[in-house]
Amino acid sequence: MSKLSDQVDWHYVMREFWNVYRFSSAGGSKPIRSHQREVRNRLSAEMEGDPPVLVREPKTLPVCAWLNRALDQGLLERTAPLVRALRHVTDELTWMYGYERVPRGLIRKYGYAELMGPDGPVASERLILGLVLFGPRCTYPAHSHHGISESYICLSGVVSESNAGVYAPGSLLFNPPSKAHRITTGDFEPTLLAYAWTGTSDKLRNQKMGFTRAPHRTN
Repeated sequence: MSKLSDQVDWHYVMREFWNVYRFSSAGGSKPIRSHQREVRNRLSAEMEGDPPVLVREPKTLPVCAWLNRALDQGLLERTAPLVRALRHVTDELTWMYGYERVPRGLIRKYGYAELMGPDGPVASERLILGLVLFGPRCTYPAHSHHGISESYICLSGVVSESNAGVYAPGSLLFNPPSKAHRITTGDFEPTLLAYAWTGTSDKLRNQKMGFTRAPHRTN
């Protein structure tokens, strides 16, 4: 079993993730600043422990048709160092839905891939890192995560959360445990988000994905 130190491309993905959470602004918010620090501390501890990199079967979803465009657009943004590192591991990613019943409007416009977590590829019981890819004009219904603090970093495209604002590349969106949030994307470009989940190892391993209410059907 290979270690992170043996997998140079994965090592730099983790390093650039750390940099994003070090240098992205908290906007004066103490809870966001605390979350950023927690993500960095947990990631630093994992990297120092040289975790194993697990072999997972690569898998694509229909939304991956937009992945190259999302990455190309991301190279033009302030988060380009992380996007460049991600390009070297995209062929190894396992894209998933995470739901037993996927709303019809999400089948071709949504997918996520974990980068670090209990099931790998980079093994961790203390932190989950990953990517979420949305196609244009996607509505991701309201949902929440029990016992999990979640943040998104916008890498490319634009996203609105719960109609509260529009977030461009480099923006950080923070959702404390159990906060319901709904995501919509722009009309013409895909949106690529990096995400981080923190919580107890039990919550991270057994988190159940679900919507807080029956989703509306989208075209």
